[in-house]
Amino acid sequence: MSPHQATAVAIGGRALLIEGPSGSGKSSLALALIDRGATLIGDDGVMLEVSDGSLLAHPHPNTRGLLEVRNLGLLNFEPCDCAKVALVLTLDDEAPRFVEAAETTARAGIKLPLLRLWPDSPVLALRAELALERFGLA
Repeated sequence: MSPHQATAVAIGGRALLIEGPSGSGKSSLALALIDRGATLIGDDGVMLEVSDGSLLAHPHPNTRGLLEVRNLGLLNFEPCDCAKVALVLTLDDEAPRFVEAAETTARAGIKLPLLRLWPDSPVLALRAELALERFGLA
C-alpha cells in the first residue's frame, strides 16, 4: 500500500477519490456526501493498494476516521476500511462546462476515469454523485 494525497468516500461500495489544491473544498465535498449517505474512507490522505487489476482505497492509519470540518476542527466518523476506486474527481476552477466522456488518468498504474468539477456550487455533492453514476467504474 502507498499513501496518496486525496480525500475519499465510499458510495454504494465504490470509492470516489476527491483531488484538488489545498482549500479547494475536498473535505467540504466529503462532508456533504457523508450527509447524503456516503462513508468516509480518508480525508487529505488515503492508502492505495492494487489488487487483481483494481485500485483499492483504505483509510490512512494516521488519520483513520478523522475529517477536518472547517471552523469545527477534526471530527470523528466511522470509516469504510476498503473500497474499489471507481472515479477520480478533481476540483478545478477551470473545469469545462460540458463533457461527453470522462478523461482517463492513472493512479498506482491503474487506469481510472477522471472528471473535473467546478468546486463553487451549492449542488456539488449532487453533481459528484451523478458523475459517479454516469462515469464511474462498475
